[in-house]
Amino acid sequence: MHFTSEQRLDDGVLEREFTLGEVPGILWTSGSASEPAPLLLLGHPGGTRRMYPRLVARARHAVAEGFAAATIELPWTGDRPRSAAVEQARADLRRAVEAGVPVDDEIVRRLILPLVEKSVPEWQAVLDALLPLPGLGGPVGYAGGVIAVGIRLAVVEPRVAAALLFAGSYVPRSMFEEARQVTIPLHVLLQWDDEGNDRQLALDLFDAFGAKEKTLHANMGGHTGVPSFEGEPGSRFFARHLK
Repeated sequence: MHFTSEQRLDDGVLEREFTLGEVPGILWTSGSASEPAPLLLLGHPGGTRRMYPRLVARARHAVAEGFAAATIELPWTGDRPRSAAVEQARADLRRAVEAGVPVDDEIVRRLILPLVEKSVPEWQAVLDALLPLPGLGGPVGYAGGVIAVGIRLAVVEPRVAAALLFAGSYVPRSMFEEARQVTIPLHVLLQWDDEGNDRQLALDLFDAFGAKEKTLHANMGGHTGVPSFEGEPGSRFFARHLK
């Protein structure tokens, strides 16, 4: 891992950009904590530059609550090399959504499964590199999307002890069996009027999760309309399970 830049934000949060192999990422810490802080992995749909305002707002909130936060650029987004097959699947999905027709599960598989297979090992490698650093420690939480990535991490990565998942992206039906293997505590956010998601699929997925503690918060509004007040129950959720 190589840190490529460092800046202190106006609220005192230390922001450091890094690369791990071909994977770029950002780490946010308080820079003054007396004890190792639990680490939150901030999931997102890709394009850290485009998503930066939302990511840094989430990271500042996490640090203020006593956590550290980190994110990475997803495969085939940002400045990372593209995949022709994934780009075609994304275009097919967009056409189906714009036409108002059901999205075929075959399209979802072509788009999501390669992303899960490539990104989850990258997240695990980042954990290997970050957790030994001064000021960081476990347990680890995963917060955000892509929800299929969160599912796979919850199943295969024992360092992830709790997950706050955004049900704002499609999940292949083949991953429902993995969802039944998820036993860590879950806090799931669902936008009821999400124009780019399948509400019933999201509800079926929540029903499939095998966790004994799982909570669903559904709010009216579109994909980007998650109410700001949802930050408080999310913070309490991670405080219960990571501190």
